[in-house]
Amino acid sequence: MEVILKVGILGFGAAFGYLFGEVDLLVKVLVCFIVADYISGLLASGYQGKLNSKMGFKGIAKKIAILILVAIAHQIDLILGTYNSTRDAVIFFYLANELISILENFIRMEMKVPEVLKNLISIFDSKAGKEEKKNNENMN
Repeated sequence: MEVILKVGILGFGAAFGYLFGEVDLLVKVLVCFIVADYISGLLASGYQGKLNSKMGFKGIAKKIAILILVAIAHQIDLILGTYNSTRDAVIFFYLANELISILENFIRMEMKVPEVLKNLISIFDSKAGKEEKKNNENMN
């Protein structure tokens, strides 16, 4: 049983690495943001008395779609030889998107949101734009 578990974990890790490339800080932070957004969405819906399983399933589907797009972006980088620039641009885009959603969820729970977190959204958006520009330059 222990061997099967180890082989399963190894297989998952290999597949994850192949799909997403190097599991660097950006990938780890994106996964944290995805989990935080899903949990904060559940909490906000529960707080407002609007929690239901259909909405929860839609949330999971959207999170899986984000990961699929990151995997596709990494595969495009492999084809173009652009070493994660497409993948990183997609990740920065979704970091900003997830942060906006997390902050909106906290606002739905009648919480104040620190300005420093609001400012991060524009920083992520800026980095996503720079990665896109770098990727376009590499293609020319």
